[in-house]
Amino acid sequence: MKKEMIAMLLAGGQGSRLGVLTSKVAKPAVAFGGKYRIIDFPLSNCINSGVDTVGVLTQYQPLRLNTHIGIGIPWDLDRNYGGVTILSPYEKKENTDWYTGTANAIYQNINYIDSFNPEYVLILGGDHIYKMDYKMMLDFHKANNADITMAAKPVPIEEASRFGVLVTDETGKITDFEEKPEHPRSNLASMGIYIFTWKVLREALIANENISGCDFGMHVIPYCHQRGDRVFCYEFNGYWKDVGTLGSYWESNMELIDLVPVFNLYEDYWKIYTKSNTLPPQYIASNAYVERCIIGEGTEVYGVAKNSVIGAEVTIEEGAEVYDSIIMEGVVVKAGAKLYKAIVAENTVIGENAQLGVGEYAESTYNKKVYAFDLVTVAENSVIPPNVSIGKNTAISGVTTAEDYPDGILPSGGAIVKVGESE
Repeated sequence: MKKEMIAMLLAGGQGSRLGVLTSKVAKPAVAFGGKYRIIDFPLSNCINSGVDTVGVLTQYQPLRLNTHIGIGIPWDLDRNYGGVTILSPYEKKENTDWYTGTANAIYQNINYIDSFNPEYVLILGGDHIYKMDYKMMLDFHKANNADITMAAKPVPIEEASRFGVLVTDETGKITDFEEKPEHPRSNLASMGIYIFTWKVLREALIANENISGCDFGMHVIPYCHQRGDRVFCYEFNGYWKDVGTLGSYWESNMELIDLVPVFNLYEDYWKIYTKSNTLPPQYIASNAYVERCIIGEGTEVYGVAKNSVIGAEVTIEEGAEVYDSIIMEGVVVKAGAKLYKAIVAENTVIGENAQLGVGEYAESTYNKKVYAFDLVTVAENSVIPPNVSIGKNTAISGVTTAEDYPDGILPSGGAIVKVGESE
């Protein structure tokens, strides 16, 4: 039985620019919007677009991701033929390898793709927030008799140098690629979403099999282009966010609580599906104050929560105050604690009267590349002791005690990362 198009979802990345949030979990498994994980968005797009066969390629810290996806029930991907399959690197007779690049990961799973004998293969990343009908992109691919179609989003020209940029002619055919160019000739940023005619992709993967770290943007697509394959650009004008930095991750969560959200989670015709636990309803106490928040099931609020995205089974005790923050599942914010612009990962305890996000911004003394925002980032399963004061642009990971905070303070730009934890 032949499938017209199957999807290969690349979800093996570490997401190192999310710092302590991804020290123990792959980026696509990071919580988003109080209820979801990042990977829910491309998976939901697949089933909403009628793509019922998805190979999910995992590698870095895959446990949480594997558990979340399971056999694909929430996305209606529990099928006898097709459905969702987790594809991790495996032992072979010879040349056992980790996935070394995006295209290498697909190359190592040629047999999986061949088993469905598809006409087309859709390549997706597991770390973007967006809603997209891949069927429309496939129709465009067919209409142009394309070998490869690359999705691109118009971005302000001054931002284009951060992306791979596509240069096209008036028919939408791609004439040139520029990888993060200093002086971009176009504002069409590649979204890392590709449709390949399988025959073309299969040949290209085999021809480039010996390239170390073989990548779509760097190797496979330029190879196909030089070979004379028909490569087209599909322009996408909807909401699309790469949540690759702490700043963009925080920002896209905050956009969900706008009065008229740019990205709407409440549309009936394009639902976002996720694995949900059976939890009691949320509880807001009579003396609590809540304004413009998303609040997950099983959460109890006795204090103040404003402009925040709060996950399931969180407790905000009486006298505690949470502003402009992302609080993930199972966090306890003790009485009198105050949080400003914090990202607090799962099952963390914030001690009584602790203050997070106070003072003036300072450059990070820990990792300038990752920590460059006025946010406090706290890793999962951390403990912050009572009565300490934590500045802006800081990172905390692990069970910390009063001794870790000289004079009860972690100054702005500082970090406390316990041994055995990584950034």
